[in-house]
Amino acid sequence: MTDQTQSWAERTVPVPPDMHPQASDAGYDDDPTRLNFQRGRASVAPRASRHHDDHEIAPHEPTGTGWPDSPPPPPAVPLGVQLRRGREWGVLGLAFSFVCWGIWALSDGGSFLGSFLTYVVTLIVAVGLFALARLVGRLVLERQLHRMRHSARGSYLIVGAFLIAVGIGYLTQTGWVMDVWGWLKANFY
Repeated sequence: MTDQTQSWAERTVPVPPDMHPQASDAGYDDDPTRLNFQRGRASVAPRASRHHDDHEIAPHEPTGTGWPDSPPPPPAVPLGVQLRRGREWGVLGLAFSFVCWGIWALSDGGSFLGSFLTYVVTLIVAVGLFALARLVGRLVLERQLHRMRHSARGSYLIVGAFLIAVGIGYLTQTGWVMDVWGWLKANFY
């Protein structure tokens, strides 16, 4: 084999100084911290033979991936439990939008029935948004990603963010609130 066809590993095999055939003649250092190299192949120690007795083999531990005696997968979380988890985000958005709607309705000076119907339509849209978020979660999480849903946190978070945005919208339509906001912005920003 020529020098051009040898691989790097074949050219750089460390050899202790006492095993090198020409260590004393070739001018190698006797420094033990410095490695001496020789061209060739590394020797591989033979494997120790292992006899398997019945008592040495570990018992099989099923991982739950298709074994006949494996436990069944955990049951799905009931819908009622799912809908209870995460509802604080929806309640937070509902409370904020209700307070903001109340400020807007009392400051508007118009028909209270018209203001009330506006808020009812807003709540109907929020319920529709919640249903849409649950449907998208079912299609994406359960059918596409094959994951089990444990709560409705994401849907409640979307609805809570929507209701907070609606509440801010009611506040921006209130004259005296925008006057106070303008004064705060001019004096403190």
